[in-house]
Order: sequence, then structure tokens, then C-alpha cells
Amino acid sequence: MTGGAIYLLLGLSLLLAIVLPQLVHRIPVSPPMVLVALGMAIGLLPLDDAVSLDPQDHHALITHVTEFTVLVSLMGVGLAIDRTLDPRSWRSWRTWSPVWRLLLVTMPLTILGVALVGWWVAGLAPAVALLLGAALAPTDPVLASDVQVGEPLTEDVDDGEGTGDAGRRDEDDDIRFSLTAEAGLNDGLAFPFVHLALLLLAGGFGLADAGAWLGWYVVGKIVIGVLVGLTLGWLLGRQAFRSRSDKLRLADHGEPMLALAALLAAYGAAEVVSGYGFLAVFVCAMSLRASHHGHSYQRAMHGVVERLERLMTLLVLLVLGMAMTRGLLEHLDWRGVVVALSLVLVVRPLAGWIAVGVLPRDERLDGGLDRGEMAAVAFFGVRGVGSLFYLAYAVSHEHVPGEAWLWSTVAFTVVVSVLLHGATATPTMARLDARRKTASRSG
Repeated sequence: MTGGAIYLLLGLSLLLAIVLPQLVHRIPVSPPMVLVALGMAIGLLPLDDAVSLDPQDHHALITHVTEFTVLVSLMGVGLAIDRTLDPRSWRSWRTWSPVWRLLLVTMPLTILGVALVGWWVAGLAPAVALLLGAALAPTDPVLASDVQVGEPLTEDVDDGEGTGDAGRRDEDDDIRFSLTAEAGLNDGLAFPFVHLALLLLAGGFGLADAGAWLGWYVVGKIVIGVLVGLTLGWLLGRQAFRSRSDKLRLADHGEPMLALAALLAAYGAAEVVSGYGFLAVFVCAMSLRASHHGHSYQRAMHGVVERLERLMTLLVLLVLGMAMTRGLLEHLDWRGVVVALSLVLVVRPLAGWIAVGVLPRDERLDGGLDRGEMAAVAFFGVRGVGSLFYLAYAVSHEHVPGEAWLWSTVAFTVVVSVLLHGATATPTMARLDARRKTASRSG
């Protein structure tokens, strides 16, 4: 197959992935689902055998492509969230209650659950089982767009009825907010467990090493990442919205590329000072969003990032689908299937329910969920590009036994999540939205 033919297939595939869901909007079909299916079909074509799709041959390429895709996603998520977080207000912290529960309870329980299944069922070494759990812990609502918040709400955009965004249905509800904010933060908070697995694989891990891991990888690098994100977000927000120089006040000029500059600067600065870059990017985006919450420039920046995010995600999924029918699943066995189904159907839903269902916040308050909303938040832990990045990062830094099996298992898990969550998100969220609307009218 020639290079021109490959470009043609890529272009037609992306076009179909964008157009098809609009044509069959009554059927729960998402662009990620279409791209994975198309990729699998393309993989069956007589492609040039010189082009290898074996991930073991492309550690660096996969790491950098998935890394950038995750970064773009984090910036988009941070700019989209409308619920502010005031560090000085306990009430503000309480409105984020489902997010803290998902991060502090669901993520560790998910890592532990997957690690136990990997060790007990798949017979993996404890360090490898821990790596598998850490790689599969991050969530990605971009792959099931109905469970993520929409574009930023602003004060100066009319909705066609003269009411502006204030008159629209607030899409930043507790379900979408919780899942979106969880995905923005857990991509960075999974890193300590990946590092722990790498330290265990390197050998010689003692009590002193455990203390160093807890103090540096869990606390130190997280604090650095947050501080870098807050600082850069504040500085860039001040420049864009309140600069004394008209030429530097980018919001007045409507130049949305500031979002990409902020993304790269935050990630680079955090990595230079050894903090968690993923966390810095998300915090920077939220800090930039808070600089002038209702300005239309927020929507312009989010629009640029969202388009790049969709392009990168769809391309990754297209190549993933192609690889699946060209040998990526060659090492998948019943153990990998059990790991994938256990995570999607048992571990995540159970861990999520424990987090939000035990001593729940009053459902009438911001951050409170009723039983149906708890079930939705617990179930829709969509696995995505972040899992591919963490595995690529790990195998690039340390020899990991059973790497081929891990790639098959992680890829299969991502595809199962894309298909299952993509097919169920639309009807589930439509039902919950309708129920919420009915309750608000009757109330």
C-alpha cells in the first residue's frame, strides 16, 4: 500500500468517524467506536509488511504520541470545568466531594483490585501486577463524550433566545463534573504507583526506599506539579486578561493559541523541576480558567484544544484498531480477558460505589449524588489513551517481564471500555438528564 493510499484511508476514516454519529444520532455510536472498528478493518488490508505495528518496536514513538494526547486532553478538561475550587473555602472543597472520593478511594482500590486479579488469576509477579493496575487506573471520559462536561459557559455568548449561557441547561452537573475532574487529576496521580512498580522491578526495594517513595514520588512531585500549574496559570491569566499593555492582553485580540503555549510551558516547567507534568497542566488550565471565568476567550481557547484533542485521540484509536488485527492481540489469552472484564464490570464499579456510596453527601447539595447518579459515576470509568502511555513509559524505563502480554491485555481493555461505555453512555445520560429535568420542574 502506497503512502498516498494510507493518507487517503486516514482522511476518509476521520471523515466517517465525524459524520457517522450525526447520521445515526439515535443509535449510541461514538467516533471512538467507529475509529476502532475502521482501524481493525484497515488492518486486514494488504499493508506493507515493512511497516511494523508491534508496540515493542516503537516504545519512544508511542510514549511521546500518547503523552501529547493526554496533555491536550488535560488542558481541554481543565478549561471546560465551570465549577471553581477556592482553596480558602471549605464549602468549595465540599462541592468537589465526589472527585476527592474517586481519587482517594476509587483509584487506589482499582489499582489494588487489578493487581490482585493480575497476581492471583494471571500469575504475574507482584511488581508487574502493580504496574498493570497502575496503567489501567486512569480514566478518560473523552472516549465517551456524553459523560464529560461540555464547552465552557460564558457570560457574553447568546444561546439564540437572548438569555446567554445563563439560560442554558447547565451541563456541568455532578455526574459529568465528577467524571471529568476525576480524569483530569488521576492521570497525574497514577504516576506514583507506576514509579513504585518500576522501583520494585529494579530490585533491592527496602524500608528506606519505601519512605523515599512516599516522601518524594507521592508527596514531593505532586506538590511541585500543583505549584507549577498554579503559578503559570495565574501569570498567564493575568497577562491575557489584565495586562497593562494592550498588545499583551491576548483576550482582547482573541488569540486562542495561548492554551497550547500554556500546556507546553506548564508541562515543560514541571518536568524540569521534577514535578508531575500531567498534574501541572491540569492545574494550570483550571487556574487560567479561573482568571476570568465568564470571558468568551475561555471558549475560544477550549475550542482550539478540543479540536486538537479529538484529532489526536481519533488517530491513536485508529492506529490501535489497525494494530489489533495485525498481531497486537496475538498474546491475549483467557487471563487477559478476565483482567479486562473484571476491571470494567466489577473492580471499577465496586470501587466507585464504595467511594461515593459510603457516607454520601446530601444529594440536594452541590457535589451530592442520588443512587442512580452514584451508579453512573461508579460505572463510567472509561479507560483510554492514558493506559497506553503509562505502559509505554514503564517499558521504556525498565525491562518488564511479559511485555507482549501486557500490551495485548491493556489494548483489549481499552477497546472493551470504548465499546461498552460508548454504547451505554448516551442512553444512560439521557435517562438521568430527563429525570433531573422532571425533578427540577416538580420541585
